[in-house]
Amino acid sequence: MRILLVGGSGHVSGAVARAAVTAGHEVWAITRGQRPLPDGVRPLLAERHDDGMMTAALNAAGGHWDLAVDCIGYTANDVRQDIRLLRDRAARFVFVSTDFVYNPAHRRFPQPEDADGYETEQAYGRNKREGEQALIEGDACEMAWTILRPCHIYGPTSELGCLPLHGRDPHLIARLRAGEALRLVGGGYFLQQPIFADDLAQTILSAGYSSRAARAIVNVAGPDIIESRQYYQIIADVLGVPLTVEELLVDAYLREHPEAAPFLCHRIYDLRTLLECGLAVPATPITEGLRLHVEGLLQR
Repeated sequence: MRILLVGGSGHVSGAVARAAVTAGHEVWAITRGQRPLPDGVRPLLAERHDDGMMTAALNAAGGHWDLAVDCIGYTANDVRQDIRLLRDRAARFVFVSTDFVYNPAHRRFPQPEDADGYETEQAYGRNKREGEQALIEGDACEMAWTILRPCHIYGPTSELGCLPLHGRDPHLIARLRAGEALRLVGGGYFLQQPIFADDLAQTILSAGYSSRAARAIVNVAGPDIIESRQYYQIIADVLGVPLTVEELLVDAYLREHPEAAPFLCHRIYDLRTLLECGLAVPATPITEGLRLHVEGLLQR
């Protein structure tokens, strides 16, 4: 395939770029040029919020892409730009959204894609949902689109941690090695299904081949449902150190930090649509994925 990435050096976009090159695809990435791209990716230098730069970069690359992927789209305006610039240049399009579009007060277990309520308070989930709506309601012409809603994405190109106070915590390994107690809201007993970034990359690429994924909204999650506390226990086990947890009361924490609500709920998903669309199913066990994550950070 000829593949175009909006972004290409980030946590998710980098994983997609590496997977696509490894699979033998031709890959272009729209980038500001501030970080190196994976080997084999052709850079298209542009600032994504500058239509003129974006258009010039796409025109310079020429041709038509089999699959375009927006890994960094955040707002409805970002998605409207995608439609405007890509609908005549790409056969298929993937918008990487988030599970934070679901309102934590209205979640079901497991959560299907047809939500009873969407996030309206917290900016990240609200903006991503508005981006989804812009795609659903927009005029994409013949470009077949797919919306993916991944949950917590982990892997060695990000920091470790999945709960407030120790979410994407750059000092987590040092804290555990020092014997420091981790302060976990609710004791870390919230359920979730973390997804390894390389698995998500394979799901994204598989959308380029699936006609059943056209106009589909799809939950994407890993194969293991675990307590958040177990996530930290696995990391401690990889490091060969004990885990000590200090429990913080959920209600008290939320009164002071209402913005943390999307993290402080069970995040488990109905994956039937993923299967029905014939997309690549994430399969990396959480123990293996976190081992690779920890080892990657230590090497870095």
